[in-house]
Amino acid sequence: MRQIAVNLHAKRGLDTKTYIGKMREVGFNALFTETPDERELEVIANALAANGMEYALMHAPFDHINDMWKIGEAGDRMLSELIASVYRAAKVGCPVVVVHLSSGNNPPTITDIGRARYQILVEYAAAKGVKIAFENQRKLFNLAWAFEYFKDAPNVGFCWDCGHEGCFTQGIEFMPLYGDKLIAVHLHDNSGKRDEDLHLLPFDGALDFGRIANRLRNSTYEGPITLEVFDTNNHAYDFVTPAVFLEKAAMVAKRLRLMVDGF
Repeated sequence: MRQIAVNLHAKRGLDTKTYIGKMREVGFNALFTETPDERELEVIANALAANGMEYALMHAPFDHINDMWKIGEAGDRMLSELIASVYRAAKVGCPVVVVHLSSGNNPPTITDIGRARYQILVEYAAAKGVKIAFENQRKLFNLAWAFEYFKDAPNVGFCWDCGHEGCFTQGIEFMPLYGDKLIAVHLHDNSGKRDEDLHLLPFDGALDFGRIANRLRNSTYEGPITLEVFDTNNHAYDFVTPAVFLEKAAMVAKRLRLMVDGF
């Protein structure tokens, strides 16, 4: 049966070890995190092992991701942060690192220095046995570039973020374009209004999860049903305890799995 996963500390209030234990209790069997520091990474790895769970995805840093396309030390630092994420993923056996290609409505154009940096990243990840999943954001052009440029790289694939599709790029469907490259998903809900990236639990907003499940059902993707939900982008869960939140998240993930797989 397909795994279900949710991001670490989607609802704040529990320490890492307790949070992961509660995840397992309600039915999750895989975890998605940002890139932790070395101490937190050890805590996560130990807690997953203790609960018989897997490390499904790690999200690389992206706070100044546009610097990747610019000449200078800031771009070199951004590359170093991405490489560190791949290194930590490999260290704990996490198979996929999710990477952004830009941020904001007016990102830099594609440049030679940016191409070279992403080439270094992809080659480093291949050497470490880690896949790079490029995620849809506000722009199509950089994804189109990446999947053409790395078309022969077996460790490069697509991370479909259905929430970003619903609030950043209305009218563009990414699965018909890149669904054959799908290796990761970020599933969450929002109002469907421009730039309202709320990261609600699926079915708590306005997105059509019948359509989303249908896209997944008709793809070759066999990876986890992964929720990317927060209590920081909205106030919908202010009065919900972490335990109750995780219980609802697990119910939602199982519902989506049923819609996609039929069991």
